[in-house]
Amino acid sequence: MGTPDPQPHFPPPSASISSYQRHCSLVWSFLQQTPKAMEVEVKLRLPDAAAHQKLTDLLSPFHTQTLIQENIFFDGSNSELSSNLAILRLRFYDVDRGCVLCLKAKPVISDGVSRVLELEEPFDPVLGRVCVAEPWRLTAVDSSDILKRVREEYSVGGGQGFVCLGGFRNVRGVYKWKGLKIEVDESIYDFGTCYELECESSNPDRDKQVLENLLEENGIRFRYSEVSKFAIFRSGKLPE
Repeated sequence: MGTPDPQPHFPPPSASISSYQRHCSLVWSFLQQTPKAMEVEVKLRLPDAAAHQKLTDLLSPFHTQTLIQENIFFDGSNSELSSNLAILRLRFYDVDRGCVLCLKAKPVISDGVSRVLELEEPFDPVLGRVCVAEPWRLTAVDSSDILKRVREEYSVGGGQGFVCLGGFRNVRGVYKWKGLKIEVDESIYDFGTCYELECESSNPDRDKQVLENLLEENGIRFRYSEVSKFAIFRSGKLPE
């Protein structure tokens, strides 16, 4: 596998609004150059809060930022997206400091490695909140390449257009360790909390082994993730 494309990096919670806006401009330039990409991640599920705490304590010297995320999902009124293994997501950062619109499609997860087509772009947080309250307004947003793609490729726009499926909150600790960007998630659903380690990778088999060694050598229990966070949300129950 060749050298991966650079990935957009979101500013820490302490960043100013103007800094975030400048960052959004850079992200938008990146997205225009790479309109659709395959996201490949190692995903290892942690069994409980104790394992999560042990891992975050271990990685604390390598901590770079903590992101408070709120993920809200949308489908077409006739399930046009989900019936084609796609989903639309608005992710709000630190309440309404920032927002990113994301389209994911054709997800596959096997042996702790997730592959999914992903397209992202910055989105106005104020407009995002309006669209959560009134999802039909997404059909009227002409400035978004993602929404144009959804309308054209998935024919969302007839009838009620979009429907809001709800979502969940996520607290993400980000760590730089041995050349890897490790994200440790605490995902808070209405029905319980899940814990997961994620690491985007251009060589997932190699990096998965490195991460497994880290956990095993420090007595931290884990297992391969078998479903996405969105699938857990839609199932209404925690993985067994």
